[in-house]
Amino acid sequence: MAFVPKELRFNVPWGVLAAKAWGPSEGQPVLCLHGWLDNANTFDRLIPLLPQDHYYVALDFSGHGKSSHIPKGMRYQYLDYVSDIHRVITSLGWRRFSIIGHSMGGVVGVKDVLLSHMKKTVTQYSRFEGANGAKVYTAEEALQRLLNGNQSLNYDTAKVLLQRGTKPVPGGVVFSRDIRITMINSVPITLEQALYMMKSLQCDVYVILANEGPAADSERGVSTDVAQSILTGFKENLKERFKYTVVDGNHFVHLNEPEKIARIIVNQLYYIHSRL
Repeated sequence: MAFVPKELRFNVPWGVLAAKAWGPSEGQPVLCLHGWLDNANTFDRLIPLLPQDHYYVALDFSGHGKSSHIPKGMRYQYLDYVSDIHRVITSLGWRRFSIIGHSMGGVVGVKDVLLSHMKKTVTQYSRFEGANGAKVYTAEEALQRLLNGNQSLNYDTAKVLLQRGTKPVPGGVVFSRDIRITMINSVPITLEQALYMMKSLQCDVYVILANEGPAADSERGVSTDVAQSILTGFKENLKERFKYTVVDGNHFVHLNEPEKIARIIVNQLYYIHSRL
């Protein structure tokens, strides 16, 4: 029997937050969170390999996929995506759940360049505010645009993201994501802040690192200085509740080659839920 997703909609003051759901709604809840500029389809190839008695909800963050764009004059901040999550889990009535996240949620940032960074965001936002609509592409041009912008994707997996990431208009298609989400984050989290916040964590954390991903260092192996600091912070604060594994692949290994990480996630989900 096919593991077929269904569409969900959550009303918010500026429109809707869209999501896809797989599995029985009474199953163990799992929230799936995509990366920057992506959408819920990023999990299309992974979730069918996971336990089908769980309930997976893959959210389109504001401005992404089929979710509404925020009102003009507002800015996208990573911390505001937490509000998206809160609205969804509140609507679902979830109090305890697992998270499968890719990329954006783990972003940590700058230190001494904070002030100049914020100045850049103001300038960039003003430019976006005056933009006149989205560029129209043919389907093939949109596919090539995505492949050129992200070399971790391949032809087939880029098409998976475009199914939800574009919409038809006269003359072709446009990317459905809000152009404002490409703006650099004006309230970054420093490494020190991220490490400090780890002290309050009370959950199990399992990190899967791709050896060709952004946390990899070609000369020293799999961890840049920032990534190594984060791994150390998790280990020191969570002790035996923290684990990590390195797999062969790039930033989109979960979409390009989901079979490489599916068993890891399956085992972790059953381990966590056996203790509930």
